Amino acid sequence: MTTTRTYSRYVALGDSFTEGVGDELPDGRVRGWADFVALGLQASAPEPIGYANLAIRGRKLAPIIAEQLEPALALDPDLITFNGGGNDIMRPRVSIGWVVDETVKLVQRALQHPDLHVVVLAGANPSRHLPLGGLMQRRGDQLADAVLTALSATTVTLVNNWGDETLTEGRYWSSDKLHLNALGHARVASNVLTALGVPVPEEWGVDEVAAAGSGPRSRNTAAYYREFVLPWIGRRVTGRSSGDGREPKRATLLPVD
Repeated sequence: MTTTRTYSRYVALGDSFTEGVGDELPDGRVRGWADFVALGLQASAPEPIGYANLAIRGRKLAPIIAEQLEPALALDPDLITFNGGGNDIMRPRVSIGWVVDETVKLVQRALQHPDLHVVVLAGANPSRHLPLGGLMQRRGDQLADAVLTALSATTVTLVNNWGDETLTEGRYWSSDKLHLNALGHARVASNVLTALGVPVPEEWGVDEVAAAGSGPRSRNTAAYYREFVLPWIGRRVTGRSSGDGREPKRATLLPVD
């Protein structure tokens, strides 16, 4: 009989998707799918586990690798989750091949670490709700397919959230339509835990939410453009990032609450 491996030191790498933007708590902190994964891992582990999240919103792939990989490995994890490239494909120009090659290099570097299991996630797909969503759809399809193909023969666990059709429904997205809300983050966590063979806590209600009606598709109003689209364009024009000056929300391994 096959037994599910348990983990004691989990580190998450990435951008706003992994940081948890869109799943805001009343005190102003963000939660997100990686926090949910840590809770699920803890629930199935016989001993307390440590969890660190080095992700910072707005980061493109190159800074994620430069700023997060070595600090993550220095924590001596036995589980790493990684997602990157989402901010790259939103820029006017991007080399999908470069993003794939750098992702493979990151994975190869991580796999040199003894007893480390790596999970690579394709991000969720917001393109149905965004202006110029068709371009993002094409680029996201290319990136997800290429990364999953490049890593298919490795020991890496692959989680294709981009291909999760249910996750494209509007009820899973926050008001900016670019980041998942709490329901979306819980579904991504469910996808990750399922891929690892770890039970998904029933109290999350992931299956019940998926079985409910999706509701009408929302429209992008003038207020939406003023509040979200124009500030995003302004940051691109001036070379700023939503993550400028931010530190990882959980830079060291801490017990799971």
